[in-house]
Parts: sequence; C-alpha cells; structure tokens
Amino acid sequence: MSPTKSPSGRPPLQEENSVVHHESKNLGKPTTETRKKAEVEKKRISSATELSVKSSKQRETECNSIGEYFQTKQELTDVQRNTALTPVRQAAVSEDGYKQISKKEAQRKKSPNRKLTDYYPVRRSCRKSKTELESEEKMRIDELIQTGKEDGMKMDMIIGKGRGVIATRDFQRGEFVVEYHGDLIEITDAKRREASYAQDSATGCYMYYFQYLNKTYCIDATRETGRLGRLINHSKSGNCHTKLHNISNVPHLILVASRDILVGEELLYDYGDRRKSSIEAHPWLKN
Repeated sequence: MSPTKSPSGRPPLQEENSVVHHESKNLGKPTTETRKKAEVEKKRISSATELSVKSSKQRETECNSIGEYFQTKQELTDVQRNTALTPVRQAAVSEDGYKQISKKEAQRKKSPNRKLTDYYPVRRSCRKSKTELESEEKMRIDELIQTGKEDGMKMDMIIGKGRGVIATRDFQRGEFVVEYHGDLIEITDAKRREASYAQDSATGCYMYYFQYLNKTYCIDATRETGRLGRLINHSKSGNCHTKLHNISNVPHLILVASRDILVGEELLYDYGDRRKSSIEAHPWLKN
C-alpha cells in the first residue's frame, strides 16, 4: 500500500482478482440472473408458438369463409340463370298476376312507336337556296329590261369625252346596272347599216357585235332613244362589263358591275374594238 493513495481506493489488480474469485466460487450453480433470463426466453418462445397457432387457425377460418362466399355466389348465379330461363308467364303465381302481365303486353303492342317529331315540331329553314336567289334575280332583271326602268345613274358632261353616265347610288360587284338597249339585228343587216353610217361623219359608232348560239348578232343603238346604256364611255379598265341575258330565247346585252361602284363614279366599260382603223378614227380607244 502506498501512503500517497487513498485507503478507500483499490488497485486494478486486486479488483480483477476479486471478480475471478467470486466467479470461481459460484461455478456450476445457476445464478438468479441466469434463471430470470431463461424464464424470459421460455415465455418468448411460448408466445411465438401461440401466435403461429392462432395465425394458422385464422387463415383456415378465412379460407373457409372465402370458400363459403364463392359457393354462395355460385348458388346465387345458378338461381339467377334458372330464373332468367324461366318464361315470364310461368313467373305469375296466380291467375290475377297472369292477367295483369297479359294486359301490359297488349298495351305495349298496341301503343305506336314515338318519334322525336311527336314531341318537337319540325322547323324548316327560311334561308333560300342559291338556285332560288338566282331565279329571283333573273325575274327582277327581266322586269327592269321589259319596263325600260333605269335607276341609280344619270347623264352628265365629262371633260374631254362629252356625254357620259354617272352613278347616283352604290352598286355591288356582279349587280345589274343597265341594258345596252337598241335594235337587235343579224350580221348582214348590221354590215349594211354600218356602211351607211360611215358616210356621215357626224354619226357616232353605237353598234355592238356578239355571238349567241353560234350565230353573230348586233345591237344597233345609234338612234337616240333617251336610254343611258348607249352613252356609257369606253375604258380598258372600266368598272362594268357586258353580259348576255336571255328572255324567252331572245338575247339582251346588259352591263354588270365588275367591282363595287361608289356614288359619283363614272360608269365605264371596254368596247373591245382593237382594229387599227377604229383606233385611228377614235384615239380614245387606246385607253
């Protein structure tokens, strides 16, 4: 023992020796702690065994329940199949029930099939077809030509040209403007009249030649009639163009708007005369 150390402290060697000595004394005899551990282990093993037994029993019970469920479902399916195959009339338990079913079948057979139009009235479109619109427009033009009515234009003096025609209202593209009114003659009579007009320099050229049903015709508008179609001047880029209009197999030459025409514009169309002699006599045909 060292005098510098505390008397209550033990050296490590002495402590280890005491532990070995203590264990050597108790060798071969189970300690209390060891017995407790063994009991705990035994209880754990028994609990695990009980749980495994319970789970196996539970699985057997569930399997039995599932088997019973499928068996019950199969029985119900068989009953439904047999019921579906059974005729309706055999399902009637009493004579009164059979009579009720028969009445319902008779009513169902007698009642007519319903359509959608039985509940909602048929609504027909008020819109006119393209054919109807074209027919109405033709009838309107026929009336204007036969009555000689000319609206939406007036005669006016044009600088450098003389008389001309001015629009007094708007015209839409493709709309009828006016008829080129005159005498409808064949080519032989037209050539004879043209030669006669050429002898008088004061007489202007108001003759328009065209083809109709593989035959050449001419509208001679030289004579003054007060109609405005014959006074419309020439332009290669005019706002009108000529078109044939048939009334009872008689051709009429009319002028139609080539584009939208506004109020105050001069009405113009291309005469189509490209002959050298005509251009020399009338230089304004160049434009």
